[in-house]
Amino acid sequence: MSDVNPDVALDIYRRVLNIRRFEEEVGRLFTEGELPGVVHLYIGEEAVAAGVCAALRTDDYVTSTHRGHGHVMAKGGDPKRMMAEIFGKETGYCRGKGGSQHIADFSIGMLGACGIVGGGIPIATGAGLSIKLRKTDQVSVCFFGDGAANEGSFHESLNLASTMALPVIFVCEHNQYGEFTPAQDTMNIEDIALRADGYGMPGHKVDGNDALEVYTVASQAVARARDGEGPTLIEAKTHRRGGHAEGEEAFLAGQRYRLPEEEQLARERDPLRILHERILLEGLADGHALESIDQDSTLQMAEAVTFARESPWPDPETVLEDTWA
Repeated sequence: MSDVNPDVALDIYRRVLNIRRFEEEVGRLFTEGELPGVVHLYIGEEAVAAGVCAALRTDDYVTSTHRGHGHVMAKGGDPKRMMAEIFGKETGYCRGKGGSQHIADFSIGMLGACGIVGGGIPIATGAGLSIKLRKTDQVSVCFFGDGAANEGSFHESLNLASTMALPVIFVCEHNQYGEFTPAQDTMNIEDIALRADGYGMPGHKVDGNDALEVYTVASQAVARARDGEGPTLIEAKTHRRGGHAEGEEAFLAGQRYRLPEEEQLARERDPLRILHERILLEGLADGHALESIDQDSTLQMAEAVTFARESPWPDPETVLEDTWA
């Protein structure tokens, strides 16, 4: 049984469902040819972002990845502005110039998604240093994948955060694959959480498909960071339901890199279904409440698509504004 109260459980459920419904719309729109560029969907990993962000305050910081829609949504992002950004419209978070992989909203502590593998880890660490220097009780969270855990930015950031006791929570979304390569082919350990020992910080392995479990562990890490006790590494074992990117079949030329049984396991370990069942089983809410949340979420995402479609394109004369190189 969970010790999460009903209000928190419903809040987490809403976050998971909003991510799922948003990503379903993005996947559909991409398949129908309405979206420019490439999109990386977060379906199957929703419990990680929802569980962690439910433990945060609005003024806490988050950095994200190329697969970042879920993190933005879970931190309180506006689905209309998110969708408009993915469409490349002027009303998007980055005026349509960042696209799917670079959504940011400083007003809610979202420091930005990053298309560079491991790129958000040192940014979150720097935010943690800022917190310490300003003597606030904020925390900084970075989400990253198992592939990024092999980058130098990961090891350097954990070392710095530990040495300086920074309020940073490193959240590894271990979805079993770095693009098309199995994690077992790129590291000689099964649990990335073990690496925390080498940097003198706590390391926790959690079921990344169980949002309530993620929330419980994240809450403990957040409380520890706020109390000035330093960083924590959380490894959330999860599954990527779809491919690395939508439309990847076009360049894989019929090749398969995931076993059918792995894909089946990902479907069986659906975080939305697991959370739905736990809430009902533990009496945290009834089916009517969950259905109402689903209806609201579905309507909200449909409105986001309409908003994005009807929004104007950026003025060509502003092409060099808001960009740095």
